[in-house]
Amino acid sequence: MPTTSGVDFDPEKDIPSLQDRIIFVTGGTAGLGRASVEALARHEPTHIYFTGRNTQAGESLIADVKKINPAVGMTFVEMDMTSLSSVKEACDQFSYRRLDILMSKMVEIRFAVNHLAHAMIIRRLLPAMVKTAEMPDSDVRLILLTSIGWCMHPKNGIEFDTLRSKQENLGIPGFSFHYAQSKLANILYAAEIARQYPSIKAVSVHPGVVATDLVNNLPNMRKVLVYAANWLMGVGVVDGKKGRLSQLWAAAGASRNELVSGAYYTPVGILSNDKLDNFAKSEELAHELWLYTENALSKVV
Repeated sequence: MPTTSGVDFDPEKDIPSLQDRIIFVTGGTAGLGRASVEALARHEPTHIYFTGRNTQAGESLIADVKKINPAVGMTFVEMDMTSLSSVKEACDQFSYRRLDILMSKMVEIRFAVNHLAHAMIIRRLLPAMVKTAEMPDSDVRLILLTSIGWCMHPKNGIEFDTLRSKQENLGIPGFSFHYAQSKLANILYAAEIARQYPSIKAVSVHPGVVATDLVNNLPNMRKVLVYAANWLMGVGVVDGKKGRLSQLWAAAGASRNELVSGAYYTPVGILSNDKLDNFAKSEELAHELWLYTENALSKVV
């Protein structure tokens, strides 16, 4: 049944065994990504891939996970998300023929990083996910992390003609239409993947405002906006331990029948499609985004 109210979710006891599962987490060396990797590692997956820019941070996480569960295979994939060709090449390090969970943590301001770079990762790993979905008793999931910032998109939803240009910052330092459109794109892209690949459970998840360095280091005006927007939606500020719950619930805690493919969730496990406006629910806009993305990625050497 669709979840319409918050669930009481404890990843320590509510995530079932992930034995034989292969997992890929982007942005896994810090914040919510790191917390998610550590939580998933406790449930016996075969291997976890995670991306980042800092090799030392990657090695530190591997060492910490080995203390938690030395049997879990760990691979750090160094990746420059600002370069699509680098992202494409880095994905070649993935060597398994199956992939059960792909968690994309999108936190940057620029549309190219927040959407296109992660779309490249998804595009490169989709064949393994589709193949895994054909296996007996499979449960393949794609989790795209978005934020409440989607609701500040421009009046046309996504202005494809100006995505590569400098865009208005909405009067708030560090907050532009690029960011808002990228967050909207996360929602639309998950829904479109769900339509095009029905064997894969694809959802978008807003983790809430999490008191990590990403939020704590925001300019004051933007921080006020982020806190206020979430307060209006009834989603308070939480620490990293609670902030990881939404994506962990969607990735491994919810049963396959419980998770609605293509849906948008807010903390924790709340089906929130009724919170979306007409642009965020538009199949036409989602398909246009899909075509734009495929065209952009096809040009990367």
